[in-house]
Amino acid sequence: MSPLEERHPSTVTDWDDERRKARLRDTGLGHGWKSLRRTRLVLLRVAALLLAGLVLFAQYWVHDVAPEQTRLARTEPAVLPVAPPADAENWDTVVVDMVGLGGLNAGNTAAALPSLSRMGVVWAIKYDNSGIDTRVIAELIIRAAQMSGLKNIVLVGHSMGGVIALEVAKHIHTGSDRRLVSVILDCTPMDLNAVRPESRGRGEDMLRWMAWLPGARESRGLRLTVETYARRDRFFDRGGAGMPGIRVAKLGGVVSDVLREKIFSRDAASNGLIESQFLAIVAGGALNDLRALSRPADGKPRPAIVFIRPRNPGNDRVVDVEYSHRVLIERSGGVEGTLLVVMARNTGHANPMQRPREYNTVIEQQILPFVQRFQQQVRAAASAAGPR
Repeated sequence: MSPLEERHPSTVTDWDDERRKARLRDTGLGHGWKSLRRTRLVLLRVAALLLAGLVLFAQYWVHDVAPEQTRLARTEPAVLPVAPPADAENWDTVVVDMVGLGGLNAGNTAAALPSLSRMGVVWAIKYDNSGIDTRVIAELIIRAAQMSGLKNIVLVGHSMGGVIALEVAKHIHTGSDRRLVSVILDCTPMDLNAVRPESRGRGEDMLRWMAWLPGARESRGLRLTVETYARRDRFFDRGGAGMPGIRVAKLGGVVSDVLREKIFSRDAASNGLIESQFLAIVAGGALNDLRALSRPADGKPRPAIVFIRPRNPGNDRVVDVEYSHRVLIERSGGVEGTLLVVMARNTGHANPMQRPREYNTVIEQQILPFVQRFQQQVRAAASAAGPR
């Protein structure tokens, strides 16, 4: 008899679901367990899930976090040359530019503002991607200025970069032999109350992620997710004429932009640097720094404070520039104040690279004459004091 003839013939009518379930019970995992069978199965499944989670976490750490930790350990702040002075008489002054939240290197921003060279040599600060130490940045600027023979310093800070610039300015003004001419603030929040609620909420969410998720300061995968979600208005259609949902083609474009600009770009700030930048705003030290800059120090006159803001405050969707404006008037304005407020047309939040013409115009026409008066005062005070 052939093997086919030995098999018991069966048809669809022989199907019995109860028999199938009984067979599964007799052959399934833990079928021989007599006591606590259900509890032991639950524990086994939990252990399997934990093991899978540990494997995934190990892959996340080895391939995402550890390479960034190694790279960030080698980063350090730097002063980058941008342009020589436009006028030979200003070879005694350096203008140092600093970018804001999410920025690493101010070189491109400073290059978009050639009018800065009318005040002196132009440098840009590249932050340390592992965080911010304003004393280290100040010492770096002071040391570079001493080696270059530059006596006078002008600091420029865009958005949160202005908070950093004010703290660096305090170190230079009160703790060095260099003379601080001016601090130029571009849409800078004077404290956390100056940050608009939506932007403040995103920053606070970021701090919570940093606090509880291991490796969040270095994770590129987390950065990709957060940056993509922040651009959700570009790919999520809430309804309108069609059905709400994600537009896959637009989502792909957003992911591509984030990878190019925030993940693989050498000028993209790390998660840890962004955390340090936001914490600088939260700390609210700008008011104390303004107080220190409002008085002469070691025979050096107090520096000028310049605030650049959009003429239409609604154009700045990140910072309440009217709030910062009021704070600056209280701290640096008045009859004998050192404050100049410039209201630029057609600008938004600290966007000189997008609006270079507007920025260079207000620098040339309004800021330069104001700063030059203080530059002459500093030179006169230095001449009266004699060589240091």
